[in-house]
Amino acid sequence: MYHLEVPLTPIPAEARGRIPTDDECRAWWNTYGMLSHIKDHSELVAGVATTLAVLAADKGLGNAHGLTRDDFIQSVRAAGLLHDLGKTYSIAHGGDHSQIGAAWVMDLIRSPRIAQGVVHHVHWPGPLDLDRHFLPLAIIYADKRVKHDTIVGIEERFADLFERYGHSERSREWITRSFNQGRELELIFSTFLGDNIHEYPFDRRRLVR
Repeated sequence: MYHLEVPLTPIPAEARGRIPTDDECRAWWNTYGMLSHIKDHSELVAGVATTLAVLAADKGLGNAHGLTRDDFIQSVRAAGLLHDLGKTYSIAHGGDHSQIGAAWVMDLIRSPRIAQGVVHHVHWPGPLDLDRHFLPLAIIYADKRVKHDTIVGIEERFADLFERYGHSERSREWITRSFNQGRELELIFSTFLGDNIHEYPFDRRRLVR
């Protein structure tokens, strides 16, 4: 019912839908019954992703995507706020929370660009190309830096994932694959942005608007 395919190619400007405000995103949290601890997690993921978007915008990446600086940053931020929109439903009823959330996002704003960041926020199946796919890659990395409601290093985040979900060979392989992608992304972001993202001082007080 909730299966959704979002293309890996860049989204044409005429098909981008609209970019929601923070208040709209938070209102949808309530519409879909998001649990409070998932709201806290989503705020921090959005904050980390927003910081990455601001740093990238300073290098002109938003213009390369055909967006204004503000729209480039807000689209990344909105995807961060909405990345776990389907999480509470999946806890109660099962299903893939990424697919469910992305389907809801498409219904709400008709934005394949933002839905792409939601559906692929656990793992990106294509090339790690920041020029072409900055938004979903920023959400993936940001999600890997937030353990519950705390900003941590990738190693700590994945140690928690292994403890909670690594109960089978298949799940351990998947978590390891995701961890390796996260480390590769960290290196790519650091090189692209000219800053050591692993040591970047993501300050919770500055991340939540």
